[in-house]
Amino acid sequence: MAQPLVTASTKFDPNFTQNVINAIGPKTSPRAREVLSALIRHVHDFTRETELTVDEWMMGVQFLNAVGQISDSKRNEGQRISDVIGLESLVDEIAHKHMVETDEIPTSSSILGPFWSPNAPFRELGASIIQDPHKGQVALMHGRVMDIYTKKGIPGAVVDIWQASSNGKYDFQDPDNQSDNNLRGKFTTDKDGNYELICLRPTPYSLPTDGPAGTLLNLLDRHPMRPAHIHLMISQDDYKPVVNQIFPREDPYLATDSVFAVKDDLIVDFKPLKGHKEATLDLEYNIILVPAPKDKTPVSHL
Repeated sequence: MAQPLVTASTKFDPNFTQNVINAIGPKTSPRAREVLSALIRHVHDFTRETELTVDEWMMGVQFLNAVGQISDSKRNEGQRISDVIGLESLVDEIAHKHMVETDEIPTSSSILGPFWSPNAPFRELGASIIQDPHKGQVALMHGRVMDIYTKKGIPGAVVDIWQASSNGKYDFQDPDNQSDNNLRGKFTTDKDGNYELICLRPTPYSLPTDGPAGTLLNLLDRHPMRPAHIHLMISQDDYKPVVNQIFPREDPYLATDSVFAVKDDLIVDFKPLKGHKEATLDLEYNIILVPAPKDKTPVSHL
Protein backbone atom coordinates (compact mmCIF):
# COMPACT_ATOMS: atom_id res chain seq x y z
CA MET A 1 0.00 0.00 0.00
CA ALA A 2 1.43 3.38 -1.01
CA GLN A 3 2.46 5.64 1.85
CA PRO A 4 0.85 9.11 1.95
CA LEU A 5 3.11 11.96 0.79
CA VAL A 6 4.54 13.85 3.76
CA THR A 7 5.26 17.52 3.07
CA ALA A 8 6.36 20.42 5.27
CA SER A 9 2.72 21.54 5.48
CA THR A 10 1.47 18.14 6.70
CA LYS A 11 4.47 17.11 8.78
CA PHE A 12 3.92 19.86 11.35
CA ASP A 13 0.91 21.36 13.13
CA PRO A 14 -1.21 22.77 10.28
CA ASN A 15 -2.99 25.25 12.54
CA PHE A 16 -0.01 26.80 14.30
CA THR A 17 0.75 29.65 11.89
CA GLN A 18 -2.88 30.72 11.59
CA ASN A 19 -3.17 30.72 15.38
CA VAL A 20 -0.23 33.16 15.57
CA ILE A 21 -1.81 35.39 12.92
CA ASN A 22 -5.18 35.26 14.68
CA ALA A 23 -3.50 36.61 17.83
CA ILE A 24 -3.06 40.01 16.14
CA GLY A 25 -5.32 42.39 18.03
CA PRO A 26 -8.35 44.31 16.68
CA LYS A 27 -6.67 47.73 17.00
CA THR A 28 -3.99 46.83 14.45
CA SER A 29 -4.34 48.91 11.28
CA PRO A 30 -5.43 47.08 8.10
CA ARG A 31 -2.06 47.65 6.37
CA ALA A 32 -0.06 46.53 9.41
CA ARG A 33 -2.26 43.44 9.65
CA GLU A 34 -1.68 42.64 5.97
CA VAL A 35 2.10 43.11 6.11
CA LEU A 36 2.71 41.38 9.44
CA SER A 37 0.41 38.46 8.62
CA ALA A 38 2.32 37.88 5.40
CA LEU A 39 5.64 38.20 7.22
CA ILE A 40 4.64 35.63 9.85
CA ARG A 41 3.30 33.28 7.17
CA HIS A 42 6.47 33.46 5.05
CA VAL A 43 8.83 33.15 8.03
CA HIS A 44 6.95 30.10 9.30
CA ASP A 45 6.87 28.53 5.81
CA PHE A 46 10.63 29.16 5.45
CA THR A 47 11.27 27.55 8.84
CA ARG A 48 9.25 24.46 7.97
CA GLU A 49 10.67 24.19 4.44
CA THR A 50 14.29 24.25 5.63
CA GLU A 51 13.54 22.46 8.93
CA LEU A 52 15.59 25.12 10.67
CA THR A 53 17.59 23.76 13.60
CA VAL A 54 17.80 25.37 17.03
CA ASP A 55 21.45 26.26 16.43
CA GLU A 56 20.63 27.87 13.07
CA TRP A 57 17.76 29.84 14.58
CA MET A 58 20.01 31.12 17.37
CA MET A 59 22.69 32.01 14.82
CA GLY A 60 20.08 34.15 13.08
CA VAL A 61 19.08 35.82 16.35
CA GLN A 62 22.71 36.62 17.13
CA PHE A 63 23.21 37.94 13.60
CA LEU A 64 20.27 40.36 14.00
CA ASN A 65 21.61 41.43 17.39
CA ALA A 66 25.00 42.15 15.81
CA VAL A 67 23.36 44.28 13.10
CA GLY A 68 21.86 46.49 15.78
CA GLN A 69 24.97 46.60 17.93
CA ILE A 70 27.28 47.83 15.16
CA SER A 71 24.84 50.44 13.81
CA ASP A 72 25.00 54.08 14.85
CA SER A 73 24.25 57.54 13.45
CA LYS A 74 26.97 57.08 10.81
CA ARG A 75 26.55 53.39 10.02
CA ASN A 76 23.27 51.75 9.05
CA GLU A 77 24.10 48.06 8.98
CA GLY A 78 20.44 47.05 8.69
CA GLN A 79 20.08 48.96 5.44
CA ARG A 80 23.36 47.47 4.21
CA ILE A 81 22.08 43.94 4.89
CA SER A 82 18.93 44.82 2.92
CA ASP A 83 21.17 45.93 0.06
CA VAL A 84 23.31 42.77 0.12
CA ILE A 85 20.26 40.49 -0.23
CA GLY A 86 18.69 42.72 -2.90
CA LEU A 87 15.75 43.78 -0.73
CA GLU A 88 16.17 47.54 -1.12
CA SER A 89 16.51 47.18 -4.89
CA LEU A 90 13.30 45.12 -4.99
CA VAL A 91 11.40 47.64 -2.84
CA ASP A 92 12.69 50.40 -5.12
CA GLU A 93 11.48 48.53 -8.22
CA ILE A 94 8.00 48.13 -6.73
CA ALA A 95 7.84 51.76 -5.57
CA HIS A 96 8.86 53.24 -8.90
CA LYS A 97 6.79 51.30 -11.41
CA HIS A 98 5.23 54.22 -13.29
CA MET A 99 2.49 53.64 -15.82
CA VAL A 100 2.75 56.46 -18.37
CA GLU A 101 0.86 56.91 -21.63
CA THR A 102 3.92 57.45 -23.78
CA ASP A 103 6.66 55.48 -25.48
CA GLU A 104 9.22 57.57 -23.60
CA ILE A 105 10.74 55.98 -20.51
CA PRO A 106 11.32 58.07 -17.38
CA THR A 107 14.72 58.13 -15.71
CA SER A 108 15.21 54.91 -13.75
CA SER A 109 15.43 54.84 -10.01
CA SER A 110 17.88 52.93 -7.86
CA ILE A 111 18.55 52.46 -4.17
CA LEU A 112 19.17 55.41 -1.85
CA GLY A 113 21.93 53.68 0.10
CA PRO A 114 23.05 54.63 3.62
CA PHE A 115 25.19 57.69 2.77
CA TRP A 116 22.64 60.38 1.84
CA SER A 117 22.65 63.45 4.06
CA PRO A 118 19.89 66.05 4.47
CA ASN A 119 22.56 68.66 5.23
CA ALA A 120 24.13 68.99 1.78
CA PRO A 121 24.45 72.68 0.89
CA PHE A 122 22.85 74.42 -2.07
CA ARG A 123 25.55 75.51 -4.50
CA GLU A 124 25.56 77.84 -7.50
CA LEU A 125 25.16 76.28 -10.94
CA GLY A 126 28.59 75.39 -12.29
CA ALA A 127 30.15 75.20 -8.81
CA SER A 128 32.32 72.33 -7.62
CA ILE A 129 31.35 69.85 -4.91
CA ILE A 130 35.05 69.07 -4.41
CA GLN A 131 36.29 70.67 -1.18
CA ASP A 132 39.32 68.56 -0.26
CA PRO A 133 42.46 67.03 -1.86
CA HIS A 134 41.95 63.84 -3.85
CA LYS A 135 43.63 61.56 -6.39
CA GLY A 136 40.74 61.31 -8.85
CA GLN A 137 39.81 62.78 -12.21
CA VAL A 138 37.71 65.94 -12.23
CA ALA A 139 34.58 65.94 -14.40
CA LEU A 140 32.18 68.57 -15.68
CA MET A 141 28.71 67.09 -15.21
CA HIS A 142 25.76 68.76 -16.87
CA GLY A 143 22.38 68.03 -18.35
CA ARG A 144 18.74 68.92 -18.48
CA VAL A 145 15.79 67.89 -16.29
CA MET A 146 12.77 67.39 -18.57
CA ASP A 147 9.05 66.60 -18.48
CA ILE A 148 8.35 63.14 -19.91
CA TYR A 149 5.33 64.36 -21.92
CA THR A 150 6.24 67.85 -23.11
CA LYS A 151 10.01 67.26 -23.35
CA LYS A 152 10.38 70.80 -21.99
CA GLY A 153 12.94 71.64 -19.33
CA ILE A 154 11.74 71.81 -15.73
CA PRO A 155 12.86 74.98 -13.95
CA GLY A 156 13.44 74.91 -10.21
CA ALA A 157 14.18 71.19 -9.98
CA VAL A 158 16.72 70.27 -7.30
CA VAL A 159 19.57 67.95 -8.29
CA ASP A 160 21.02 66.57 -5.04
CA ILE A 161 24.36 64.81 -5.65
CA TRP A 162 26.73 62.89 -3.38
CA GLN A 163 29.67 60.59 -4.00
CA ALA A 164 32.66 58.92 -2.35
CA SER A 165 36.11 60.42 -2.73
CA SER A 166 38.93 58.80 -4.70
CA ASN A 167 39.80 56.70 -1.61
CA GLY A 168 36.36 55.09 -1.74
CA LYS A 169 35.04 56.81 1.39
CA TYR A 170 32.26 59.33 2.00
CA ASP A 171 32.87 62.45 4.07
CA PHE A 172 31.52 61.19 7.39
CA GLN A 173 33.44 57.90 7.03
CA ASP A 174 36.68 59.83 6.60
CA PRO A 175 36.84 62.84 8.95
CA ASP A 176 40.65 62.88 8.92
CA ASN A 177 40.78 63.60 5.19
CA GLN A 178 37.42 65.11 4.28
CA SER A 179 35.49 68.10 5.56
CA ASP A 180 31.74 68.04 6.16
CA ASN A 181 29.78 67.97 2.89
CA ASN A 182 32.79 67.24 0.74
CA LEU A 183 31.49 65.85 -2.56
CA ARG A 184 27.91 66.79 -1.75
CA GLY A 185 25.71 69.52 -3.09
CA LYS A 186 22.26 70.60 -4.24
CA PHE A 187 21.81 72.45 -7.53
CA THR A 188 18.63 74.17 -8.74
CA THR A 189 17.94 73.98 -12.46
CA ASP A 190 17.67 77.24 -14.44
CA LYS A 191 14.62 78.48 -16.37
CA ASP A 192 15.29 75.94 -19.13
CA GLY A 193 15.80 73.00 -16.77
CA ASN A 194 19.59 72.92 -17.13
CA TYR A 195 22.10 72.10 -14.41
CA GLU A 196 25.90 72.05 -14.33
CA LEU A 197 28.47 71.14 -11.68
CA ILE A 198 32.01 69.94 -11.07
CA CYS A 199 32.52 66.50 -9.48
CA LEU A 200 34.88 63.52 -9.56
CA ARG A 201 34.79 60.56 -11.87
CA PRO A 202 33.73 58.01 -9.22
CA THR A 203 35.89 55.18 -7.89
CA PRO A 204 34.86 51.59 -7.05
CA TYR A 205 34.94 50.73 -3.37
CA SER A 206 34.29 47.88 -0.97
CA LEU A 207 31.40 47.71 1.45
CA PRO A 208 32.65 47.57 5.05
CA THR A 209 33.35 43.91 5.83
CA ASP A 210 34.01 44.22 9.57
CA GLY A 211 30.38 43.61 10.54
CA PRO A 212 27.40 41.36 9.79
CA ALA A 213 27.25 42.43 6.12
CA GLY A 214 30.80 41.16 5.64
CA THR A 215 29.92 37.94 7.44
CA LEU A 216 26.91 37.43 5.17
CA LEU A 217 28.88 38.14 1.98
CA ASN A 218 31.54 35.66 3.07
CA LEU A 219 28.87 33.03 3.80
CA LEU A 220 27.43 33.62 0.33
CA ASP A 221 30.90 33.48 -1.29
CA ARG A 222 30.43 36.94 -2.80
CA HIS A 223 32.77 39.90 -3.12
CA PRO A 224 31.96 43.18 -1.31
CA MET A 225 32.75 45.55 -4.18
CA ARG A 226 30.48 48.29 -5.46
CA PRO A 227 31.04 49.64 -8.97
CA ALA A 228 32.02 53.30 -9.16
CA HIS A 229 28.91 55.47 -8.94
CA ILE A 230 27.46 58.89 -8.30
CA HIS A 231 24.28 59.24 -6.23
CA LEU A 232 21.49 61.56 -7.37
CA MET A 233 18.16 62.65 -5.95
CA ILE A 234 16.09 64.78 -8.33
CA SER A 235 12.95 66.52 -7.11
CA GLN A 236 10.47 69.22 -8.01
CA ASP A 237 7.13 69.78 -6.30
CA ASP A 238 5.03 69.04 -9.39
CA TYR A 239 6.86 65.81 -10.29
CA LYS A 240 7.54 62.39 -8.86
CA PRO A 241 11.05 62.43 -7.37
CA VAL A 242 13.77 60.10 -8.61
CA VAL A 243 16.60 58.65 -6.55
CA ASN A 244 19.28 56.82 -8.46
CA GLN A 245 22.95 56.07 -9.05
CA ILE A 246 24.90 56.40 -12.30
CA PHE A 247 27.84 54.18 -13.23
CA PRO A 248 30.81 54.55 -15.63
CA ARG A 249 30.44 52.15 -18.54
CA GLU A 250 33.90 50.59 -18.24
CA ASP A 251 33.65 49.70 -14.55
CA PRO A 252 34.63 46.05 -13.89
CA TYR A 253 31.94 45.48 -11.23
CA LEU A 254 28.82 46.44 -13.18
CA ALA A 255 27.65 42.84 -13.58
CA THR A 256 28.41 41.82 -9.99
CA ASP A 257 27.45 44.87 -7.92
CA SER A 258 27.26 43.68 -4.33
CA VAL A 259 23.93 45.48 -3.80
CA PHE A 260 22.29 44.81 -7.21
CA ALA A 261 21.71 48.51 -8.02
CA VAL A 262 22.95 48.67 -11.63
CA LYS A 263 20.45 49.15 -14.46
CA ASP A 264 21.34 49.46 -18.13
CA ASP A 265 20.05 53.01 -18.54
CA LEU A 266 22.03 54.18 -15.51
CA ILE A 267 25.36 53.40 -17.20
CA VAL A 268 27.02 56.58 -18.49
CA ASP A 269 30.02 57.67 -20.54
CA PHE A 270 32.72 60.01 -19.28
CA LYS A 271 34.37 61.64 -22.29
CA PRO A 272 37.67 63.55 -22.58
CA LEU A 273 37.32 67.31 -22.17
CA LYS A 274 39.84 69.92 -23.29
CA GLY A 275 40.09 73.59 -22.48
CA HIS A 276 38.24 73.60 -19.15
CA LYS A 277 40.04 75.25 -16.24
CA GLU A 278 39.19 72.45 -13.78
CA ALA A 279 37.76 69.38 -15.51
CA THR A 280 39.43 66.88 -17.84
CA LEU A 281 36.30 64.76 -18.34
CA ASP A 282 32.80 65.59 -19.57
CA LEU A 283 29.61 63.87 -18.47
CA GLU A 284 26.22 64.73 -19.93
CA TYR A 285 23.32 63.23 -18.01
CA ASN A 286 19.74 64.20 -18.83
CA ILE A 287 16.88 63.39 -16.47
CA ILE A 288 13.23 62.71 -17.38
CA LEU A 289 10.56 63.13 -14.69
CA VAL A 290 6.93 62.05 -14.53
CA PRO A 291 4.34 64.59 -13.30
CA ALA A 292 2.94 63.88 -9.85
CA PRO A 293 -0.77 63.06 -9.55
CA LYS A 294 -2.93 66.15 -9.10
CA ASP A 295 -4.70 64.59 -6.12
CA LYS A 296 -1.77 63.28 -4.14
CA THR A 297 -2.76 60.42 -1.85
CA PRO A 298 -1.14 60.55 1.62
CA VAL A 299 1.59 57.97 2.12
CA SER A 300 0.37 54.96 4.10
CA HIS A 301 2.37 54.22 7.23
CA LEU A 302 2.37 51.10 9.38
